[in-house]
Amino acid sequence: MQQLLQVPTPSYVIDEQKIEENCRVLRGVMERTGCKILLAQKAFSAFSQYPLIGNYLAGTTASGLFEARLGREEMNKENHVFSPAYRDSEFDEVVSLCDHIVFNSVAQLKKYLPRCSGTSVGLRVNPRCSTQGDHAIYDPCAPGSRLGVTRDRLTKADLEGVDGLHFHTLCEQNSDDLETTLAAFEEQFGEFLYDMKWVNFGGGHHITRADYDIEKLEACICHMKNTYNVEVYLEPGEAVALNAGYLTTEILDIVETDALPVLILDASAACHMPDVLEMPYRPPLRGSGQPGEKAYTYRLSSYTCLAGDIIGDYSFDSELHVGDRLVFEDMAIYSMVKNNTFNGIPLPSIYGMDADGECRLIKEFSYQDFKERLS
Repeated sequence: MQQLLQVPTPSYVIDEQKIEENCRVLRGVMERTGCKILLAQKAFSAFSQYPLIGNYLAGTTASGLFEARLGREEMNKENHVFSPAYRDSEFDEVVSLCDHIVFNSVAQLKKYLPRCSGTSVGLRVNPRCSTQGDHAIYDPCAPGSRLGVTRDRLTKADLEGVDGLHFHTLCEQNSDDLETTLAAFEEQFGEFLYDMKWVNFGGGHHITRADYDIEKLEACICHMKNTYNVEVYLEPGEAVALNAGYLTTEILDIVETDALPVLILDASAACHMPDVLEMPYRPPLRGSGQPGEKAYTYRLSSYTCLAGDIIGDYSFDSELHVGDRLVFEDMAIYSMVKNNTFNGIPLPSIYGMDADGECRLIKEFSYQDFKERLS
């Protein structure tokens, strides 16, 4: 904790011991079931950690050309890609980088299949089984979804040249939702699975969460392998880096309002943890409680000009002051990959923290990083 409070703010700090603990859990699933688990780079692509992750997982999965390049260059194990659509000018390079390529529509499949020599081809399907609850923005099975081919639009002829089927319906969910989804998937697409070489369960599996039912997950994997004689892939992102990162910040000012006193931080929801506003959710903050739970309650905000750049309301045992440091937790996932320089706010530095709590600088950003994104 002391080292976290000493690094410059704002900074992301990657807990490398926790990354390894998560990866050990995932490798255990692979060893017991024979499945293959890939890192979904869309959630976590801090490639300084790829050598560590690559010691445990089967490879990476990408959402397009740049992530495909990163996975090939920095981990160089199995490299998969799915995109809702591929750009013609990039397609041949994507194929050259990837072992598996998954299409989102029959039209894209037919267009590009002749150019996929040497790469295993898959098609994403939509089992129309929503288990998301409150987060509609992350529900690929919502009505009118553009993600995946529904059963009514698919025939055996459409699957000529296809090696595998891919579905992705979950977001931060347990294996009971996977079990529900698999039942719908089999009911609608089971007739095709006997001709397939592999099935990809997609991401959203919170396998490394404390209450996750790993036994049920493994039963689902083994059922698919034994019933259809297919290889099974999973591609979680969050499970690899869950609870494995921090965002350190400093209080720049305290503004009194007619509601709560507002802490003005040098970290931002809009710039540094956009999921806080998109999902929305209240990020964990070390040493804090719910509003009113502890003696002093504050609203946490940022020094951007966006009125809605509010992180949330938190309480503390003691009064806070300008210059105090705070540490947000679970900040490895969907933070570094989504941050931005709105308002010219600098990007946080990135540190790695070893098992002894020692922090080392991996990357710091400057004005040039802001300027060179623009014209």
